[in-house]
Amino acid sequence: MSKMMVTLGLMCVLVCGCEGLRFAPGEAQKRNAWVHNRTAALAADRAAADSASQQLRQLTGLSELQSRAFVAEAGLPKELPNARTAEDVLSESNVELAGRAISDAGDRPDGWQAANAAIDLGIGVFALLGGAYGTRAVRFLREAKAKSNALKEVVLGNELFKKTNADAAQPFKDAHRNQSSVTRRLVAEMKG
Repeated sequence: MSKMMVTLGLMCVLVCGCEGLRFAPGEAQKRNAWVHNRTAALAADRAAADSASQQLRQLTGLSELQSRAFVAEAGLPKELPNARTAEDVLSESNVELAGRAISDAGDRPDGWQAANAAIDLGIGVFALLGGAYGTRAVRFLREAKAKSNALKEVVLGNELFKKTNADAAQPFKDAHRNQSSVTRRLVAEMKG
């Protein structure tokens, strides 16, 4: 029964993908959220001081309020960036920081990472439980992980073969035309 549950869980990760999974915000994202909040606060203060239009004052005030949610979600950085003045905020280092944060924000664990993490978690849990069933489950999960890694190597090797042997790509695809729709979908998801 436990083997079936673990297998079902792993299949869900492979079939559903990891679109909803994200890495925790890194230090660059935390620093960027803080600088964003300071940028919005400085813009709101400046709009009020310069007697900007009512609409601009409302927009910058709302922007600062919304920005607090970004800081709350990301968390505070270990060290707060220098962002007291507009000159501080507009420094080249903060422009570079924004670029790093954008790059980091797009990172997601791929299906292989998620599946391996789930298998490793299962191995740890069943190893702690011990007993005959625990030992069998650990053995099963280690075998499933080895098979998953082998499948990944085959899929990646096939993709490399098709790229380096363009003339053989169509015969290669023809040889796989009898695959089930489930297999085709899983392989397509594995290719990313």
